[in-house]
Amino acid sequence: MSFSVLIPARLASSRLPNKPLADINGVPMVVRVAQRALQSDAVRTVVAADSAAIIDHCSAFGIQSVLTRIDHLSGSDRLAEACSLLGLTDEDIVVNVQGDEPLIDPALINAVAGLLSERPDCAMSTAAHSIDQLADLLNPNVVKVVLDARQTALYFSRSPIPAARDFGAKAWWEAGSALPKPLRHVGLYAYRVGFLRQFPTLPQAPLEQLESLEQLRALWHGYRIAVHVTDRAPGPGVDTPEDLERVRKILADAPHSPAPA
Repeated sequence: MSFSVLIPARLASSRLPNKPLADINGVPMVVRVAQRALQSDAVRTVVAADSAAIIDHCSAFGIQSVLTRIDHLSGSDRLAEACSLLGLTDEDIVVNVQGDEPLIDPALINAVAGLLSERPDCAMSTAAHSIDQLADLLNPNVVKVVLDARQTALYFSRSPIPAARDFGAKAWWEAGSALPKPLRHVGLYAYRVGFLRQFPTLPQAPLEQLESLEQLRALWHGYRIAVHVTDRAPGPGVDTPEDLERVRKILADAPHSPAPA
């Protein structure tokens, strides 16, 4: 199996200005992400940036990067352009690692890429893990996913799914192992490049607009998404200044300890 890691990096951020360049113990965040991805089995790891400042910081740390347009509406749009700049073919596999995941597990990257390689019936693959807190099950900011018997996504939602008709969410949770465990979606994706090029041209789906979840566009248009279920939650990402401080402390205390996939 051969795959590339692409890391979309956009300088603007409403909650954390210049987020890709946020300092994490002397290293810009996007560089931290790339350094983790370089520990995976990817044949190349490339930052797809919208700013020369990001390119310059990557270069200073020996990280490959490409400059993409500033007007992309989503990370997948940016990656589609990066695939063309890198000369990738439609059959190639790329893994989209978000630029705000400095604790990303290299083994999880390998698992998601490997799953897509094994599933020619799927255009994408992603990851999920069991939810272990009732608050997460009820939190609309925690995206849930339900799977079929082959570990293919049936639906993603911000609501607790599947709905426990005879229990209610709290009773379902308290039933423990007697009922299926809810799954939290992890925002790590592998794509076949041909599909990634096509994806931005697909019309937005009504369900995508309702849930504000881009992956529902793929399901709406009949594409299948394979899901790797990992044993534990990945390390926290960075959305806010508080997240940034937490990650700084984690890396200061244990700089070389990714969680198992």
